[in-house]
Amino acid sequence: MLRFERLESDVDELRRRFSNAQPFEHIVIDDFCEQEALLRLYDDIPDPITHHINKSRDYIFARNKHEKSGFKDISPDFAQLHADLMSERFQSLLQRITGEAVFVDPAFHGGGIHQGGEGSFLDMHVDFNTHPLHPDWFRNLNILLYLNKDWQPDFRGELKLRHRDRPETTLEVAPRFNRCVIMFTRDYTLHGYDAIRFPAGQYRRSLAAYAYSPMHETQLTHRTTVWYPDNAGKTKTLIGRLWPSLVRVKSALFGSATAKNK
Repeated sequence: MLRFERLESDVDELRRRFSNAQPFEHIVIDDFCEQEALLRLYDDIPDPITHHINKSRDYIFARNKHEKSGFKDISPDFAQLHADLMSERFQSLLQRITGEAVFVDPAFHGGGIHQGGEGSFLDMHVDFNTHPLHPDWFRNLNILLYLNKDWQPDFRGELKLRHRDRPETTLEVAPRFNRCVIMFTRDYTLHGYDAIRFPAGQYRRSLAAYAYSPMHETQLTHRTTVWYPDNAGKTKTLIGRLWPSLVRVKSALFGSATAKNK
């Protein structure tokens, strides 16, 4: 499924682009997968309504966003994509591009197929920094493969990237079909997308994988998602900053809700 030979032949250029990117380290790679295979996979994506796929529990910071982490048994093409993402070959490629010793979370906790329905949005945020079920795993990279056939600028839903300490500059990446974004996840790597205007019955679709590293920094403070919503009132802005504390209390009482999005 992944175009390994092409990616490996370009790895020096990919590493240069990743390390020099602004507003922070990331890379955008088009034609990431074999086009014909990815088109077949697209046809097998389950409709989130008829298949009763759970929505994100990000409450006021996201809208109408469905998540399904368990995707490998949907079809043979999904199984192949899963196998490629979990392979040592892909792990090696990630390490060569980013310089980080990483592995992809085999459970795709919080990842897998993401589908945004009518009016879907995801406020700007920085991600949780350790795996909720494996506290010694440091969350190092996001890998986002976009699955939006015939996307048009009027549909909106561009991925927005912004450095926390340089809020005056935002990069927008169109979520085109077969485009992959690989990016660091740090306390300064803000990202999200504005409310979409996809045609009725269509979804903003992506497949998300998260890469981790064994944690050696014993003093690292565990952090859940921190929200930085644009054009928000004082109350929503305050809740965004307090969200890590609120989630710690919720998780202690009820466990991880994200783990239920199978």
